[in-house]
Amino acid sequence: MWLRGVYNLHINHKRVQRLMRKMGIRAVIRRKRPYYGQKEKYVVSQNHLNRQFKASQPNEKWVTDITYLLFQGRKLYLSVIKDSYNHEVVAYQMSHRNDLQLVMDILKKARKNRNVQGVLLHSDPGFQYTSHQYNNALKKYKMKASMSRKGNCWDNASMENFFSHLKSECFRLRSFHTTNEVKIAVAKYIHFYNHERFQKKLNNLSPYEYRTQVA
Repeated sequence: MWLRGVYNLHINHKRVQRLMRKMGIRAVIRRKRPYYGQKEKYVVSQNHLNRQFKASQPNEKWVTDITYLLFQGRKLYLSVIKDSYNHEVVAYQMSHRNDLQLVMDILKKARKNRNVQGVLLHSDPGFQYTSHQYNNALKKYKMKASMSRKGNCWDNASMENFFSHLKSECFRLRSFHTTNEVKIAVAKYIHFYNHERFQKKLNNLSPYEYRTQVA
């Protein structure tokens, strides 16, 4: 068609192919994406939290999410689980990959730190949280899943609020050159946030102080 339209040459396409093979000429074509079979069905939970972020006791309502920290052209992903009762960071995990393993690892950490039975764990509907492996783990641990509505960040505003504090009070205050520097800074900030940073809504106590004094 191109030869006919540009040069007005009427040549059979088979002859063109035969001449191209003889001259060692190959067309540049777009590669087809590999097909890996049917995609895994995902699990979407209702928004049981429904922006009711206040909790009457520890380990009643947890929120979780993932953010990324950009430094030297690289990304480090930070996953956090926070208790809505006193805004305390229950567990966190960092990785160079934003994948299912990241949320599975933090779930294991949280389970070591607290009694997770009966906890409502709220997240966004990201692919990690809608996976069968993640939801099966919640069922195994007797936890209840809750998910934000798609495209509605306000449904998990409590978690977004923590990430905003971490970035403005820690990460954006200095330059980082290595992954280890970032990990150390995040660890120090989370310890400060849990044990020393007082919050007005907690009667000017830190999350740890509020939980232990009330207990």
